[in-house]
Amino acid sequence: DLQLVESGGGSVQAGGSLRLSCTTYVSIDSRSCMGWFRQAPGKEREGVAIIGGDDTTTYADSVKGRFTISRDSAKNTLYLQMNSLKPEDTAMYSCAADSRYASCGWLLDRFRDFAYRGQGTQVTVS
Repeated sequence: DLQLVESGGGSVQAGGSLRLSCTTYVSIDSRSCMGWFRQAPGKEREGVAIIGGDDTTTYADSVKGRFTISRDSAKNTLYLQMNSLKPEDTAMYSCAADSRYASCGWLLDRFRDFAYRGQGTQVTVS
């Protein structure tokens, strides 16, 4: 069953922008921890951004000031606005969600601790 489905990936030139979307097909509390992760070929998966139930956000240092995570609970959708893209941002981007945790920032590098995880959407920056 596809519980989280990402979209919006593609190919873009350096300096360009993309907005990723993650639609949830399971009942997830609007206060859930949700996040974006990425994995480049030959590298370990890394956390990109986390948003908590109170909309508190946490970002990886490599994307601060360039990426913005947000959510629209009415649409059951998580977003990642990516600006000033660099070739090193090339990766498969996946979203994740979990309603079990009271705080979320610590989950930035804990993809496997999320109950719901998407398959990913490819972002290529050249």
